[in-house]
Amino acid sequence: MANGFGPKKAYLVLYNAASAVAWATILGRVAVVTYLKGAPLVPLVVSAFVRVTQTFAIMEVLHALTGIVPAPFFTTAMQVASRLFLMWAVCYPFPELNGSAWYSSMLLAWSTTEVIRYSYFALKQFDAVPGWLHWLRYSAFLILYPIGISSEVAMTLKALFGPAAELAWWYPYALAAVLLSYIPGSPVLYGHMLKQRRRYLGSSKAAEKKRQ
Repeated sequence: MANGFGPKKAYLVLYNAASAVAWATILGRVAVVTYLKGAPLVPLVVSAFVRVTQTFAIMEVLHALTGIVPAPFFTTAMQVASRLFLMWAVCYPFPELNGSAWYSSMLLAWSTTEVIRYSYFALKQFDAVPGWLHWLRYSAFLILYPIGISSEVAMTLKALFGPAAELAWWYPYALAAVLLSYIPGSPVLYGHMLKQRRRYLGSSKAAEKKRQ
């Protein structure tokens, strides 16, 4: 361990390891239920747990804001906010929509991404990230982000053209505004990860230097 093991590292190990376990639990449940029973039964075993797990990610915004981790505040806040919107403004008030295959694909993309990401950051505190995990951290998003974003948009559209108007007259307008935010927001998030990928995987020598 290069810089010792103080309270900050202990906290980051605990936070990232606990988050990795939580998302691995979601991934396992969604994968098993989808394979055995199909998408409609997925919400029965994961909905409440996903909401709690994703809401806890607010801590990441605080981490970026306070400098505990060197993450960009804007992109971190944007990604967390978009997921909280899906959990609390779409999936929670309209549980009937969660039987859609889009709900399952959204959770599969989210949970796979987060298991990789949190495992990476937990092991990084020990300078013990294996090469395959380092590659996944900066490559899996190429497939998982488009799946996740497409699923999020599809779920929001289902709410917009479905039960949203029954909740409040202004609700469809709010959903439409959020959908429009995906037009500039999605390229920003994807572009950020592409820059990270070039930075850490641009060449084997540069990648190794960044990992040290």
